[in-house]
Amino acid sequence: MSTWMITTLVMLFTLGAALLGRRLGSLLPEKHLGEESKFIVKMTTGLIGTLAALVLGLVTASAKSGFDAEQSGLQHMAADIVTLDRLLDRYGPETDPIRAQLRVQVEARIAMTWPADSSRPSQIDTPESTARAEAIEDRIRRLAPADDDQRWLQARALEISRDLLQTRWAFFAAEAPSVQPPFLAVLVLWLVILFGCFGLFAPSNLVSALAILLCALSVSSAMLLILELGTPFEGRIRLSDVPLRYALSRLGQ
Repeated sequence: MSTWMITTLVMLFTLGAALLGRRLGSLLPEKHLGEESKFIVKMTTGLIGTLAALVLGLVTASAKSGFDAEQSGLQHMAADIVTLDRLLDRYGPETDPIRAQLRVQVEARIAMTWPADSSRPSQIDTPESTARAEAIEDRIRRLAPADDDQRWLQARALEISRDLLQTRWAFFAAEAPSVQPPFLAVLVLWLVILFGCFGLFAPSNLVSALAILLCALSVSSAMLLILELGTPFEGRIRLSDVPLRYALSRLGQ
C-alpha cells in the first residue's frame, strides 16, 4: 500500500470518526451529554491526545534522523568513490581498467536508484550490480605492487573498497519500513478515538467543521511525512543524487 493511500485512509478514518461522533451526539439523551460527561471526555481525550502527540513527534524526529543519516552516508560514499579513483590513479596506468569499471558502476548505480523516467520504480540492488561492485575489489587485490608506495596505495584502495561495499549493504537495509503496521494501527486508533470525541460535543456550524477538517489534514500530513522519510529511495521525499553525480564528474580526472 502506497504512502499516499495510507495517508488518505488516515484522513478518512479520522473524519469518519468525527462524523460518527457528531451523529451519536445527536442521538444520545441530554443526560449523557452533561457537564460531568464533558469533563470525563475532556480528561480522556487529553490523555490520549498527549500520548498521540508525543508518539507522532518522536516518530517524526526518528524518521528525519534516519533520513539525514542515509543522506550523510551517501555523501560519505561519494567521497570514498573519488578517493578510491585518486588512489588508483596514483598507483599507475595499470589501474586504468579498474577506474573505468568504477565509473561504469557509479553510472549504473545512479541510473538504477534515480531513473530518468520518474514513472519507473527505483532499484536498490541487482545480482549484476553486486557482481560488478565485488569485481572491483577483486581486481584491486590482484594488483602486483612493485614497491612500498604501490603496496600502500593498494592496501588503502582495498580498505576503501571494503568500506564502499559495507555502506552499500547498509543502504539496502534502509529499505525496511521505519513504521511497522501494528504500531501504525494503534496510532490511527488513538486518532480515531480523539476525533470521535471531538465530534461528540462539536456544535453544528461551519467553524467547528472547518477546525476538525484542518486537524485531520494536519495529522494526516504528519503521517505522510513519517512514511515518506521512512522510504528514502522512493516517494516524493527521497535522497538526493547530487553527491554521486558530483563523484561521477570527478572520476577520471
